[in-house]
Amino acid sequence: MLSVVALISGSGSNLRALLEAANNPLNGFKIIAVGADNPADGLAHAELFGVPTFVVTPGAFENREKWAEVLYDNVMHFNPDLVVLAGFMKILPASFVGALSPNLINTHPSLLPAFPGAHAVRDALAAGAKVTGVTIHVVDEGVDTGPHIAQREVEVLSDDNEYDLHERIKTVERELLVDTVKKIAAKTITLA
Repeated sequence: MLSVVALISGSGSNLRALLEAANNPLNGFKIIAVGADNPADGLAHAELFGVPTFVVTPGAFENREKWAEVLYDNVMHFNPDLVVLAGFMKILPASFVGALSPNLINTHPSLLPAFPGAHAVRDALAAGAKVTGVTIHVVDEGVDTGPHIAQREVEVLSDDNEYDLHERIKTVERELLVDTVKKIAAKTITLA
């Protein structure tokens, strides 16, 4: 059984999808803890499923490195096989990434390498993209530059606004993330 720690920053829709999928033992993975960088609303999903949570707020530390050390210690307290950034909106320092990669994965709402960064959906619309999508990738020291594990396309409709497009992307993102974690658990995807 693949043990997973998920890190979130917001409402936790990706986390909820992972928790629901982990409820089926045939999927081969278990969410053993959920961490956040703030008292995120999504932590309620973990509590509902009886999964331990922790919060490590960057503002409580003198610098990013100290914050990352404490975040890493909290993650490693659970000794996970995999760490999933499931809507975690902080850039992690190289020390954290280096200690966990390649067993540290992220979701991104575009077909990387197109539209990296925090405003991928807005950037795709501004560029007039006809197709965007979702990428699951290994986290490296860059911003959304790690090796791609899986991608799935989402059509950009002529009347899309940022909210509508992002909601359609999130639906695909949840499915692709769950599918990817299941495949990692089944060893049909190998992280390297």
